[in-house]
Amino acid sequence: MHTYDDIEEYDNHLPNWWLATLFGAIVFALIYWFHYEVLRTGPSIAQSYEQSVAADRRAAAARARLAGSMTDESLLALSRDPATVQTGRRVFAQSCLACHAANGGGGIGPNLTDSAWLHGSRPTRIFAVVNEGVLTRGMPAWGPQLGMERVQAVVAYVLTLKDTNVAGGKPPQGTAALE
Repeated sequence: MHTYDDIEEYDNHLPNWWLATLFGAIVFALIYWFHYEVLRTGPSIAQSYEQSVAADRRAAAARARLAGSMTDESLLALSRDPATVQTGRRVFAQSCLACHAANGGGGIGPNLTDSAWLHGSRPTRIFAVVNEGVLTRGMPAWGPQLGMERVQAVVAYVLTLKDTNVAGGKPPQGTAALE
């Protein structure tokens, strides 16, 4: 024990959890270093990057194939499938309700129950708006968060809302659907 200016300093041992953490970190660092630098059995940063880019390209190609096979008719067929529409209603309630209201009559976002559409009324145009968003109008791109199947389900549900003209909905915005 030491005493300096009436302050007593004790020579206590470090807590066991602190020592275990210290030695565990040292062991981990040694194993990590041997694995990646000495033995080179793990992927390098360049290899990890190349694998990530290849996976992104495969995913983009799959999305392009799926989007290429999507037509107005296929989306309209989904809107006649009760299970898909129910899934779309559930996703709509989770993601779209804040801007378009529970009944689709519009809030911050436009009314989805009338015949006027801002960005086209064809099912593939509705899909593009939901999937890619319209940033100038405040509509986020839901495709990355929801995935292709759930976006299709939301579009199927929105197609069932079209031309229902709910009471209390916002006035029509955009042009009447002539497409």
